[in-house]
Amino acid sequence: MRLCDTNVNNPTLARKPNMCAHILTVEDEVAIRDMVSFALERHGHHVHPAGNVTEARDIMAVQRLDLAIVDWMLPGGSGLEFVRALRKDALFASIPVIMLTARAEEQDITAGLDAGADDYMIKPFSPKEMHSRIKALLRRSQDYQDQTQLVRGPLTLDSAAHRLYANGEELALGHTEFKLLSFLMKHPDRVYSRAQLLDHVWGPGTFIEERTVDVHILRLRKSLKPLGAGSVLDTVRGVGYRFTLK
Repeated sequence: MRLCDTNVNNPTLARKPNMCAHILTVEDEVAIRDMVSFALERHGHHVHPAGNVTEARDIMAVQRLDLAIVDWMLPGGSGLEFVRALRKDALFASIPVIMLTARAEEQDITAGLDAGADDYMIKPFSPKEMHSRIKALLRRSQDYQDQTQLVRGPLTLDSAAHRLYANGEELALGHTEFKLLSFLMKHPDRVYSRAQLLDHVWGPGTFIEERTVDVHILRLRKSLKPLGAGSVLDTVRGVGYRFTLK
């Protein structure tokens, strides 16, 4: 996500930096879909409209998204089930979702939130209110990702979900390898001796042979190599190891 100007289509208005996001809108009513697209594009967002779940999945297959706005009642599939499916998919589980619907009963709101929606807007709604809610969700999402996700070259490490992706493919690691890689990714291009790595990863005062570090580095390289990421772990002879992007 990048910074963009709030009023990109009206240069006479004061410009204010804002998060410019790729937003999926899943809404079968053309008038509402067009109104949402117009309102979001005025704030500089990139809108990817879909009229049903099938179209939404086609968009998701080729476009990285920052947020989704999903209608409850959709042809060919429920928006509620679509949100549930997103939350079960590792690639889309963290995308903020606003459920958009005319169903205003308390049990409906509860069902939407329980399915995994982050917010719930009832039709008819104000475009101004919608944009405020989107800004809040994007801000929280960005803050969360900054805290829990590390992206270094071909690797994306999510410490909260304990997941690692190499060139888009999820890679299973043991607990120690995950901690070791996480530490090195947080401090790229800095060389650490085996003793330093034992202190930082295993904990100070741990009575483990330094050779243990070599074994775990070897395992990491073996796991990363098939996915084209084996070269990120560098051996500095006589000193130790570092994470580097060559």
